[in-house]
Amino acid sequence: MTSRFLIFLACWTLPALAGDSPKTIVELQEFRSTDSIPIRSKDGKQGRATLINLNPAINAWYLLEVAWTGASEVAYHLENPKPGAQRLLLDETYPAGLVILNGKNRYPCDLVEGDTLVQARGSRLIFQPLCEGRIYLRNPATGHRTTLEAAVELLREHVWGGEKIISLGHILLGDLYRESATIQQQSMAGAVAKDGNGPAPALIDPEYCNRLLMSNNLGIDLGGAEKTGLIPGAWYPVSATSGVYASIIQPNLIDPSVLQGHKKLVNNLDTSEASALAYLVAFDLDRFDLGYALGTEHPKVGWSDHMLPSMRDPALLGPDGIANIAPLVSTGLISPEAAPKTIASFTAGFKREHGAFKYGELALKNYGSHYGFLEQGVVFSRLQPGLSTISVLDDGSVVMKTWTEEDNKSLKRIKYARQNGVPLIEAGIPGDLVTRWGPGNWSGSEDMKLRTMRSGFALQKINSKRFLIYAVFSTATPSAMARVFEAYRCDYAMLLDMNALEHTYMALYRRAGSRVFVDHLVKGMSELDKSASGEVLPRFLGYADNRDFFYVMRKEATR
Repeated sequence: MTSRFLIFLACWTLPALAGDSPKTIVELQEFRSTDSIPIRSKDGKQGRATLINLNPAINAWYLLEVAWTGASEVAYHLENPKPGAQRLLLDETYPAGLVILNGKNRYPCDLVEGDTLVQARGSRLIFQPLCEGRIYLRNPATGHRTTLEAAVELLREHVWGGEKIISLGHILLGDLYRESATIQQQSMAGAVAKDGNGPAPALIDPEYCNRLLMSNNLGIDLGGAEKTGLIPGAWYPVSATSGVYASIIQPNLIDPSVLQGHKKLVNNLDTSEASALAYLVAFDLDRFDLGYALGTEHPKVGWSDHMLPSMRDPALLGPDGIANIAPLVSTGLISPEAAPKTIASFTAGFKREHGAFKYGELALKNYGSHYGFLEQGVVFSRLQPGLSTISVLDDGSVVMKTWTEEDNKSLKRIKYARQNGVPLIEAGIPGDLVTRWGPGNWSGSEDMKLRTMRSGFALQKINSKRFLIYAVFSTATPSAMARVFEAYRCDYAMLLDMNALEHTYMALYRRAGSRVFVDHLVKGMSELDKSASGEVLPRFLGYADNRDFFYVMRKEATR
């Protein structure tokens, strides 16, 4: 670092952000509506109930605050599982105070009388049904943490120099999951998607268009094609789950016109990553909705240690003024309403520890440009300009783009959003920072060793169809990821997480009656699931996890 740059940092003045001050998670919700009424118990005790709809446009999460005279206020996080059909309100004309309005019907909901809420809070259920099952109380849970995650956090938080030890481990384990497929002559290839409804295949070197790739680790049933070999870059329908497709590829099989294009934006691929296998799954967005949920612990909302100390405001507990999300509850689990419709889930992006910039232009903006995220219309960390963002609007449409200040005008309509770094692909070509380790915050080691297992999201638009693509790279740098997504003709792509199977976990669900069968994109990911009484308990669907995640649901017949 030059002395001139050090002087610049010393003189740097933190930018003033509108409304920046220590606050609660509730005060962070600019669209919230609040109603309050006096309440009286049957034994004459008096108090006040306050109901906060955290985002009326989304209408999914409420906070009920109950304050009896002489006692401390207690807050309860309520979930409305049918936000398009019903809403909660306070009405003094009803003895119960709380009413659920569904069309012309009003259902009194007595939560303030007796021990109803106290007993519900003490329940072992993470989603405790209330009011005849019309709403849920969200209860805190302890999310599952793998042995690897526990060891990493121990080093990071309690061992001096722990972060450097972790970086060294990433160097040593960078190619731990590397896989290269066997290439053979085509003889009995399975049926590829040729009905015009599937995603566009990748652009492949003509020399390999009639060859097959054999992988022993693909865990998805493709009607037998996975056993005989797959044409590189082709899409195969997933058995028993219409509208979902799978593909495999190695970067060295991509058409040379792609590999040789935009050379100033992408580094040359070394032999190891060029021959490393990548697994992809595509979801037809005409058939599926996307959801996002926080884990029980991650991502956190306080300051990241991966930022310039000069960018931290000591008057604030975090970049958004908060250090935790209380009294809201993050469950690390798919809700009972969404679970029957869910056909897939996968781990989301970086934890807060690395979810900010230490180098480059973004490190000097907006307190280090911490990655933002929303769940059910509730802002947990503000979306920052310049960052790759995937969002879901109130009508279910999925948008992938680089966030701008102008985009904040649509914030009220956003149901889910997650940011993670900068673009791998933007407008169909590699992003400007793909080769810039520090300014791109691609993670890896301090000496810029970037090759490791990685996962990413992409959006492909073909004719009038749109496909959301999730990909796992057995080992890759951002350059290899960009080349693969470019070959698959993706309009936009972004990094998710990296370094291990638990961080790139992806599972598909098949149902037969009450039983759920789980297929993993990579077979080794099955180790992340649990079992009980001989039944598989899938991560995110069967038990709470400490990490945030995305999940894919079948669209309802009518909205």
